[in-house]
Amino acid sequence: MIDRFSSRLYLVVSEDACRGRDLVSVTEMAVKGGVDLVQIREKHKDFAAFQSVTSRLKEMLDQYGVPLIVNDNLAVALSCCASGIHVGNSDMLPAEIKKQWHDGFLLGYSIEYEEQLFNSQIQYTDYLGISPVFNTQTKTDTVTAWGLHGISKIRSLTNKPLVAIGNIHAKNAYDVMRAGADCLAVVSAICGAENPEQAAAEIRNQIEKAI
Repeated sequence: MIDRFSSRLYLVVSEDACRGRDLVSVTEMAVKGGVDLVQIREKHKDFAAFQSVTSRLKEMLDQYGVPLIVNDNLAVALSCCASGIHVGNSDMLPAEIKKQWHDGFLLGYSIEYEEQLFNSQIQYTDYLGISPVFNTQTKTDTVTAWGLHGISKIRSLTNKPLVAIGNIHAKNAYDVMRAGADCLAVVSAICGAENPEQAAAEIRNQIEKAI
């Protein structure tokens, strides 16, 4: 059971992002480098395939005490006893998730435009994903890039923990944290790195400098 959101470096992992390398092995290297929360995102797998890789990933993460979040698939999250679920603007509503999965898990919600901060779904969430901070090829179905000013604006409007995602890497991590993010979510800069452990450690170092 997770009482509050306290993570700083959040890895979003998928088989595609790992570029042919084993997803579990890449994630383990990232955890050794400082990742303290992992989300698995597999939009195109059927239930059986998604459940299989998620179970493997969770078994490894449990050894390190790192929570696992499932992206937009409540059935997989429940079947694998994940620590939480993350949904976006076009996914299952947080209120509906709460009806099926009660207290004791993390529920993340992506914020793609300012008006979302004032809808009724926010009350059911544990943290907000600010998506994307900078333009990225990983996720192309978003409204606009927030930028550093956007993070600061959202920080002034909510007390919810903010997870910044979208082309985050070691060279901008410090500035994003200082702008108001509580945690950084990273995809390509870690999953696609030649040395995921080193890449994670470099970003984690910038986070620690900023807080």
